[in-house]
This record gives sequence, C-alpha cells and structure tokens, in this order.
Amino acid sequence: MQHFSLLDLSPVPEGQTAADALANTVDLARSAEKAGYHRYWLAEHHNMPGIASAATSLVIGQVAAATSTMRVGAGGIMLPNHSPLIIAEQFGTLATLFPGRIDLGLGRAPGTDMATARALRRHMAGEDSFPQDVQELMGYFRPASETSRVRAIPGEGTQVPIWILGSSLYGAQLAAAFGLPYAFASHFAPDMLEEALEIYRATFQPSPQLARPHVMVAAGVFAADTDEEADYHRSSQLLAFARLRMGSPGKLPLPVKDISAEIPAPVLAQVEHALSCSATGSPATIRDQLSAIITRYQPDELMITGMIHDHGARVKSFQLAADVLKDLVTA
Repeated sequence: MQHFSLLDLSPVPEGQTAADALANTVDLARSAEKAGYHRYWLAEHHNMPGIASAATSLVIGQVAAATSTMRVGAGGIMLPNHSPLIIAEQFGTLATLFPGRIDLGLGRAPGTDMATARALRRHMAGEDSFPQDVQELMGYFRPASETSRVRAIPGEGTQVPIWILGSSLYGAQLAAAFGLPYAFASHFAPDMLEEALEIYRATFQPSPQLARPHVMVAAGVFAADTDEEADYHRSSQLLAFARLRMGSPGKLPLPVKDISAEIPAPVLAQVEHALSCSATGSPATIRDQLSAIITRYQPDELMITGMIHDHGARVKSFQLAADVLKDLVTA
C-alpha cells in the first residue's frame, strides 16, 4: 500500500446546518493534511438532508484553498448528471487554480433518487452513454487542438487524472479497458470487491495515464480511545444508513448506546453487512482490522471514511487512524 486517503461526504449532524457541515469539512481537511493523508475526496449526492457536498466542485475548491499540499478531488462526480464539457470546465478551472493537486473520480450512478435524477438531468436518456461520456471528458483535458470545434477553457492541457469508481463489475471492466485507476466503494457495498479487483487487474490495458493497474479500496473507520467509545460514535452512521434504507433519510443522528433498540433486527443485519468493510475500536483494534483488509485485498491505496456526529470526535478518529496507517504504508 502506497498511500492512505480520506473520503468526506460533509455530513450535516442533527441540530446543525449545512453551513456547519461545510465549515467542519474545511477544518477536517486542514487536520487531514497535517496528519499525512494523501488525498481528500468529496462525493456528489443530491436531495439528502444529511449530506452537504452536492455542489462537489465548489466544495473541492474550498478545501483546496484551505490546504496546500494534499491532493483534493471528487469521489466522485456522477457523470450522467452532467455534460462532460461542464465537468471538464469545472475541474479544468480547479486544476488551473491548484495545479497538480486535483483528482476527478467518476461514477455512473445518479447519487440520488430517480425523481431528483430527472430534475438534475432534465431529459433522461434510455441508453447508457457513460463510456462515451468518459472518453469525451478525457478528450477535453488533452492538449489544445486549434481544429477542435468544442474546447474546455480552462481545461484543455490540464490532464486532470481521472479515476473510475464502482461497486460492481462494470466499473472494473471499464477502468481496465481505458487504463485508468479504479476505486471500489467497499465502504458501503463490499459484495463484489474481490471479483472486481481480480477482473480489473487481469484485464488492465496500459494507457498514457497509467502503465499498470492501480486500485483504491474504501473502508469505514471509527477510532477512539476505547472500543466502546468507537462503537458508540459509529452508531450514528448505522442509524443514518438504516433510515435511508427504510425511506426516511435525514441529518446524521445523535449516537446511541444500544443500536439494536433503534433499528429492526433484519434492517440492522443488512446495514451491518453493507458497512462490514470497516474498522472500529481503539488504535490497537483498528490496526488489526485494517491490516486484515490490506492483506486480503492488496490495495495500492486505502481510502477511509466515517460519519461521526461530534466533529471533535470525528477529527480525532481520523487522526488516530492516520497514526495507525502510517505504519501500514509499505511504499
């Protein structure tokens, strides 16, 4: 493993506002840079009361301006929601303002419910144009050509690094065919992780961007001084995920002592499975759990995430995790 990185959804805790969440994101990013995180990614979600990173490129700009060395990017932009040219201009602008620091991870899901997807896209196309859209977007980032009828300005010549994100075999196949780095969303959808990595590594085709396969695996991490405290903080994310699955999304709930009293047993079992690629506990406990994940999947990078209601506890969790992960980097 060469690097460890951080994924932030800018959670909006109960009792707070989106403004609070965005201020927390900037504060967490500064702390993450000091702690040694290689990348800081933000994700596009819409119509979710508990997530404030909907205008992802704007939040990336704020984070990049508040930091100086850490790479900042999207994990990811849901490309079907946008025209490739718009994304090329947005990320070309970011790369022009913050040269050598911007990443662009691309997803194929809507990042929301279908009614909101229709509101975002205006016209829902029946066909899947994601591969063509990725190619078009990559073209806008290439060096300028005076013969091109449509150009991304800023954008052309910036060569913004593109990643393919996925939670199924589709993204693995596409990333391999295009010779792009691949990030798997195992922090909430771990079922196909092993098979997807096998397919990606076995079928990878070298490209101008990447000579050999490069895999990022995502994991939830909740670290605290004791196992009990970490479990307590993790209960907020379990509650939020369960409520989303039951059709009642909201702000990030306050933590609870007894999660089984809050969520029906069948739903809790589903949520625990979906979030099973994770490490929760004291530094000694998460060291063992993260080591097991790294040993099993052999990622080039590990990206961690974790939604904790108390901002101070969340910052501390990522600081404790960084101290552990520094010892697990082998590059």
